[in-house]
Amino acid sequence: MHQKRISAPKTYKIPRKAGKWVVRTSPGPHNKEAIPLAVVIRDLLQYADTLREARKIISSGEILVDGVVRRDYKFPVGLFDVVTIPKLEKSYRVIFDEKGRYILREITDSDKKLYKIVNKTAVRGGKIQLNLFDGTNILATNDFKTKDSILLKIPEKQILDHLKFEEGALIMIVGGTHAGEIGRVKAYKVVKGSGANLVTVETSFGEITTVEDYVFVVGKKGSDKPVIDLGV
Repeated sequence: MHQKRISAPKTYKIPRKAGKWVVRTSPGPHNKEAIPLAVVIRDLLQYADTLREARKIISSGEILVDGVVRRDYKFPVGLFDVVTIPKLEKSYRVIFDEKGRYILREITDSDKKLYKIVNKTAVRGGKIQLNLFDGTNILATNDFKTKDSILLKIPEKQILDHLKFEEGALIMIVGGTHAGEIGRVKAYKVVKGSGANLVTVETSFGEITTVEDYVFVVGKKGSDKPVIDLGV
């Protein structure tokens, strides 16, 4: 199956009319908004001029995603993933630009990644499994709740910090027309019926109301900075 450039997800920051086709992601982490690693290397970081060059760089094992060597040029890369190029001693984190498209910013904390908890599951032995936003699953205690975020050391997946979804928490909006904006939770409204629950967020541009799925906790209540380097 192929992906036409003109109908590629809006998160792809690529020229839409430079050609007919663009690489399609392999099955893996994240959702349909993820972008292929080859597009990251060629179009976003511009370390290759052609797909052939990007594939050669990736297949040689020179690119790490979240601390793990990835040789599949179609490997899906998404929000907050850390792309590292050891030979250049550079690391980048995937974030949004002002138009809700993925961009990469150079960072210093390449051993950390922030995850949102989207579900919890009881598994054999009475243990709790946290289901995270990109498809990752880890075992933890029942102290964590859905909509909270956890900071993990990568690639070991060791829990370093717990960020609660609560009034005053620092969040990033990760969907809709305001994707990429950072603000604080002002109010949370549970909607009866099939509608999505709503979150009111205070930003530097004013108040925004969005659905809970678009809210990602990036900092603790009372803190002015995210717990990860966003390169901005």
